[in-house]
Amino acid sequence: MKKTFAFITLWCFASLVMAQHHQNSKSINIIPIPVSVQEGMGSFTLLPTATIGYTPTANVKAIAQQVQQKIATATGFTLAEGKSLSTATIQLQILSKRDIILGKEGYRLIVTQNTVTIKANEPAGLFYGVQSLWQLLPAAIESKHIVNNVSWAIPEVTILDYPRFVWRGLMFDVARHFFTKQQVEDYIDEMAKYKFNILHLHLTDDEGWRIEIKGLPRLTEVGAWNVKKVGYFGTFSPPKPDEPRNYGGFYTQDDIKDMVAYAQKKFVNILPEIDVPGHSLAAIVSYPDLSCTPGADTYHVRSGEEIMDWSHGAPPVALIDNTLCPANQKVYTFLDTVFAQVAKLFPFPYIHVGGDECPKNFWEKSPAIHELMKKEGLTTMEEVQSYFEKRIETIVESKGKKFMGWDEILEGGLAPNAVVMSWRGMKGGIEATKMKHQVVMSPTTFAYLDYMQGDSIIEPRVYATLRLNKAYSFEPVPDSVNSKYILGGQANLWTEQVYNTRHLQYMTWPRAFAISETVWSPKANKNWPDFVNRVEHQFKRLDIEQVKYAPSIYDPIFTATKNAGGSLQIEMATEVPNLQIHYSFDNSFPDQYYPVYSTPLTPPEDAVMLKVITYRGNQVMGRMIVMPIKELKKRAGIQ
Repeated sequence: MKKTFAFITLWCFASLVMAQHHQNSKSINIIPIPVSVQEGMGSFTLLPTATIGYTPTANVKAIAQQVQQKIATATGFTLAEGKSLSTATIQLQILSKRDIILGKEGYRLIVTQNTVTIKANEPAGLFYGVQSLWQLLPAAIESKHIVNNVSWAIPEVTILDYPRFVWRGLMFDVARHFFTKQQVEDYIDEMAKYKFNILHLHLTDDEGWRIEIKGLPRLTEVGAWNVKKVGYFGTFSPPKPDEPRNYGGFYTQDDIKDMVAYAQKKFVNILPEIDVPGHSLAAIVSYPDLSCTPGADTYHVRSGEEIMDWSHGAPPVALIDNTLCPANQKVYTFLDTVFAQVAKLFPFPYIHVGGDECPKNFWEKSPAIHELMKKEGLTTMEEVQSYFEKRIETIVESKGKKFMGWDEILEGGLAPNAVVMSWRGMKGGIEATKMKHQVVMSPTTFAYLDYMQGDSIIEPRVYATLRLNKAYSFEPVPDSVNSKYILGGQANLWTEQVYNTRHLQYMTWPRAFAISETVWSPKANKNWPDFVNRVEHQFKRLDIEQVKYAPSIYDPIFTATKNAGGSLQIEMATEVPNLQIHYSFDNSFPDQYYPVYSTPLTPPEDAVMLKVITYRGNQVMGRMIVMPIKELKKRAGIQ
């Protein structure tokens, strides 16, 4: 009976909290959604006379200076330091007595009509409280220039907030296309605003080696450069021998130190990934004796031409050998040098070693590999890779770091202390937790930001689609696993098709909002309609900040089928509510005066295209989409 009563009480309390939150969602539009929000009746207005006070430590002072700088940039107000913490208008306070509820990253944010107070156990909590504070202020706070005639009002509110998971990551692939130190730091700025705390840098691949390793100069002299190609990656024509290999770049060790220090100011850790034994063409081109395969000295760093045959599924059949040789002692000496330097540059306790998509057809033909198998009692190529991974784990751990890899490292036997990043769905992660290994969930199904966000007729085409509502349904803890083994979750942005920072932003936002809420907020607080409302408020902020995002949520979803008579039937739906889809079949451009879609359509006999656009009332929301009828017939299986 006591248990039943306790459950009912808890359910009532949770319902009350949720009711309070949803009641307040019109004015409190924070992403990720806090644990609890209680709104008062009044508001606080930031004035030029405001002061700031803080617990006098170096880390907290740095946060206070960030507050002063951002407020000065947008408002022109110079926040003086208050005579004391307790009398300041804005107060950043490290608690003298630890608040068990808050942990290391939680905070309490209290806004009254006279003061703004943020309390936390540690500086990270104050930083995250400040990120929520920005989202309570008018969107103009994101301006890079002073904005006049704004009432800098904040609703009176009490917020309790702390993260659900310790691992809240974004993976940024800087190997396929090189992004400068400044561009990486700009990305850190954006992710930290939404309480991500891990930037996974994919530093090496077939297209480039991006980190200076002293004593191995060819890695960056040769391995960091290829031929720039534009089109659909993986289908490019092979570069001609005389084409200049001048596209790319790398980070010096000083660059890495700068990025790590910059990230630390935003409470972001950088996870380095050196992807081995596959995806290693840039290393092999630099030092051909790392390969098992004769002729590796004729290879070139990949520029996006086809080097793998995926027609048989995964792992692929390699057309050229992009793998390090597990039977070659020089490989382990090489990696010992690499990981020793990487370990010193990155204070984060993990090193990611890749392990994914390793083709084994060249290994199968290698006498050295067969000799290794005989010597070590290995019976399959998966066991050969497992042998390699276990030796690499020993090297990584000898540098004082934890060994992490993609879920392929499970095949052939998992290294004893490996942490698994599950990308091929959740299966690998589930398997690893049952073996009592720690896991980060980053499944393609929910968290691959390189996937298309809307219809392929308008998006840069890749092999799959991930819409915002699907990303928002991500749940890192499957029912069948013990949650203590799940460190958290991560979204991955591979950049084969991402050439510049504007498209990088477009692919990240708003789907990273969905991932941030999944890994920070309580599962019970997630609510799709409420989330959409908050996303739309964030769009206004991104517009002011001049950060690009995908408007794909406003574009219609097309479903093409064959009706009973064999004719094409077209259905359209919207991902977000309260949109009208206006359409035409007569080649003209529809606006709000055109027909509104309400029931499935059959195109006129000789129509060649369907044009659609979405409105909310009289406001254009989506993009004009031109959909060929031929394309819809193809999707419906009509010849």
